[in-house]
Amino acid sequence: MAAIPIIVKHAGKRHEVELDPTSNGETLKYQLFSLTGVEPDRQKVLVKGGQLKDETPLSSLNAKPGQMFMMMGTPSGGQGAADLGRPKEAIKFLEDMTAAEVAKQEGATPAGLQNLGNTCYLNSTLQTLRSVPELQQELLKYRPTEGAGQSGLSDLSSFGLGGLGGSRDLAASLRDLFKQMSETQEGIPPLMFLNALRSVFPQFAQRDRNGQGYAQQDAEEAFSQIMNQLRAKLTITDGEGETSTKTSFVDKYLAGQFESVTECEDPAAKELGEQPSQSSDVFYKLDCHIGKETNHLQDGILAGLEEEIEKNSPLLERNSVYKKRSRIARLPKYLTVHFVRFFWKRETQKKAKIMRKVTFPAELDVVEFCTEDLRKQLIPVRDKVREIRKEEEDVERAQKRQRIAEERAERQSKETDLGSNVEPMQKKQATEENKAKANDKDGDTQMEETFKTDAEYEAERTESIRVAKKELQELLTQRGAADNGTNQSGLYELRAVITHQGASADSGHYTAYVKKQERDEPQTGNKRREQDDKWWWFNDDTVTEVEAQKIETLSGGGESHSALICLYRAIDLPTSE
Repeated sequence: MAAIPIIVKHAGKRHEVELDPTSNGETLKYQLFSLTGVEPDRQKVLVKGGQLKDETPLSSLNAKPGQMFMMMGTPSGGQGAADLGRPKEAIKFLEDMTAAEVAKQEGATPAGLQNLGNTCYLNSTLQTLRSVPELQQELLKYRPTEGAGQSGLSDLSSFGLGGLGGSRDLAASLRDLFKQMSETQEGIPPLMFLNALRSVFPQFAQRDRNGQGYAQQDAEEAFSQIMNQLRAKLTITDGEGETSTKTSFVDKYLAGQFESVTECEDPAAKELGEQPSQSSDVFYKLDCHIGKETNHLQDGILAGLEEEIEKNSPLLERNSVYKKRSRIARLPKYLTVHFVRFFWKRETQKKAKIMRKVTFPAELDVVEFCTEDLRKQLIPVRDKVREIRKEEEDVERAQKRQRIAEERAERQSKETDLGSNVEPMQKKQATEENKAKANDKDGDTQMEETFKTDAEYEAERTESIRVAKKELQELLTQRGAADNGTNQSGLYELRAVITHQGASADSGHYTAYVKKQERDEPQTGNKRREQDDKWWWFNDDTVTEVEAQKIETLSGGGESHSALICLYRAIDLPTSE
């Protein structure tokens, strides 16, 4: 229903107000509060039939355009009332905003990316990278160094055209693309970035076999190559002054470290005294190997941490099989997991796809994949986080039970009025029954058992949560200053998924799923939000909101959409309040 313009007269002044017939009296009072500074509970709005009540539907007033209403009441006074008065900035309505302003609003549908001819592999990769807010923030600060292929045309980056001056600088092109995407809800063509990618990595410019266009590419390969370029170009400064250090953004937030032991499997080498060798390696993704017995993500990761290598044994003086066992010594804040689904099929001379269903969790615990030293640091923190979560869930359940009980009591109070509806004989009978229950058969009065109320239980649990959070902070303090680019609990939440549909990497279709998040506020580890149930599905330039249950269907098992890359983010630890 359309809003109705009315006049409200208060303290000798006339206020023009848009009355919304679909709302209630409380809404109108808040409108008047913004105009007059009189709090809603101190207002008396006179309408036909008496004083306007909060629950009164405004449609029942049958207001006519220009109709006069009277309001009485004065502000409560004081600084607080002044602060809650008229907004310092005028309210800006959606229809008055620019496209860029609308795109930046909470809950706005994000921009999609147009398919420029088998470029869905790139579109899904870019949407996944854009789900990392720290990356977006650092890219905004990025300025190419001299000799990086930039020219004076780099100033055009503010128009999304920086690629004209730096066709080989992927970081600058990505910065400009993300800026464009933040200012629209339309599907835009990532042409500048695509040209930069093909300039740096010519394999992505490969033509289709029929010569009609560009060939389909592997999203995992595009993801890895872009990450390599960002690692080389995008650096950040930690610390201040003389103690400041420069490090790669990728190394800080997306790189982990393996500690590995390589040992010869041949008993003869062991008899000759050949000792296992130790090594340390940096990794940017964990591979989930898929075999006949792989059912879950953890199974595939564990298989990927052990590999057999054939190399020369110095003591045996011949090639022998070695087993390399790796464990994680550093956990990055963002963990990339790659499902190794594609392999080369000799019969068809094509990349084939492993169709096996492999489930993956919304929250991933990687403690079992870590070195013994790192496990000792992670386990106390992880267990304390879980303890806090359980306590908070108990409080929420108690609060829910209390609300239900209050609603039930209120409902029963309205339905049953003992004072007017119960006959005198029934009241007498009820009184006698209550007396009989109060005394046992021997005539002795029963001792009443005292139970704690829900409010008392809630207060106890709230205090217990406060203590647990304090203990968690003490654990973290004992470990010293932590690198904010690492995971301190071993727990990760799923943030994005790149999927592939089809039977071959040379064909099929890629899409991306990205979890919705509140703007400028990352997901906490101790309380789940409503956004946990909502995801954005990026199917090139088509962007759709889907439920979390949809993510559970991406485990594979056929040619339908199956997860190829999962991007996990370290949970944010509960903070003391």
